[in-house]
Amino acid sequence: MQKVKIGVIGVGGIGCLHCRNIKTLEDIELTCVCDVNEQAVEKVGEEFHVKYFSDYKKLIKSGLCDAVLVATPHWFHPEICVFAFENGLHVLCEKPMAVTVSGADRMIEAAKKSKKVFSLMYQQRISPAVQKAIGVVKSGILGQIQRTLFIDTVFYRTQAYYDSATWRATWKGEGGGVLMNQAPHGIDIFLSLAGLPRKVEAKTRTKLHEIEVEDEVSAFLEYENGAWGYYYTGTCEAGGGLRAELLGDKGKLVLIGEELKLYTFTPSISQYTFKSKELWSGPEVKEEKVEILSPKENIFGHAGVVKNFARAILYKEPLMVSGEEGVKSIEFINALIMSGRKCVPVGMPVNRKEYDNFMEALKKDSKHKRISA
Repeated sequence: MQKVKIGVIGVGGIGCLHCRNIKTLEDIELTCVCDVNEQAVEKVGEEFHVKYFSDYKKLIKSGLCDAVLVATPHWFHPEICVFAFENGLHVLCEKPMAVTVSGADRMIEAAKKSKKVFSLMYQQRISPAVQKAIGVVKSGILGQIQRTLFIDTVFYRTQAYYDSATWRATWKGEGGGVLMNQAPHGIDIFLSLAGLPRKVEAKTRTKLHEIEVEDEVSAFLEYENGAWGYYYTGTCEAGGGLRAELLGDKGKLVLIGEELKLYTFTPSISQYTFKSKELWSGPEVKEEKVEILSPKENIFGHAGVVKNFARAILYKEPLMVSGEEGVKSIEFINALIMSGRKCVPVGMPVNRKEYDNFMEALKKDSKHKRISA
């Protein structure tokens, strides 16, 4: 196989962007596209000179591709990805991989059974600063983690945005609000650094917008080792940004956007606390130099994930973002949504059946919005 032949399923805004990126890469070739909107998919098919379909099953069974990139609304991700795996195709799926963790489980099971490559479009995780931060945590220089913090207010949204489509910000259309649509990239970064907590206690609300799902989330986190954490996101703030902190016994890591700072403690907090005879001092705090390497060509962003996916198929290159890792994000999102709506702490792993029933009840009362032409 000289190139991976790929079909894109879902050619709305992000799907069309993926088509353009694929055309710039050496190891992969766009061979077909699919969308339920027949006029839209015909236009995209003609633009890229590839065959087009309005039925994803026909594309998958066409023999035109070795892999698919799934960029449909996320309620449809599990059924499309599972069908692709069952028919021998590799899969690259847009975020979030599913709405419910039970749906994510089905995708992982199908991928394992097929033995095909399964990757997710979490392109922000492969940024140089995030990759360096992950490396710092894995090195052990921070010691045992004592506290985490993650504030993600990058995604301000207007009411006009929410009114632009009938399915936006509805339980039936998206299965959640900011947590399901805007926050998954940040959540993926946070969990890549800190891992999953064992329990969350969240508050969710519709603070600003006229929508039926949450636009603000605040959560207290508890980890297996006794550490505490805090998570916040929303679509209500202008001038927002991303900030992550991991405090360990031996050091502290701070990520603000693409800026990374590392501090080390000599001796460790636990050692100094019980061995020092001083009343008002603390361990020596030293800021360490952190070198963030410039990315190689096409190894970052959406194109970087697609390139890595293709090379994993062709040359068994390690995946930057595997499908299995994406389940953690859905686990976290489901726990936050259920905790916030029910006003109770929720442990992990989330009870799959309980969450499915909970979501079905929300969908039952959900209504697609009317929008002006």
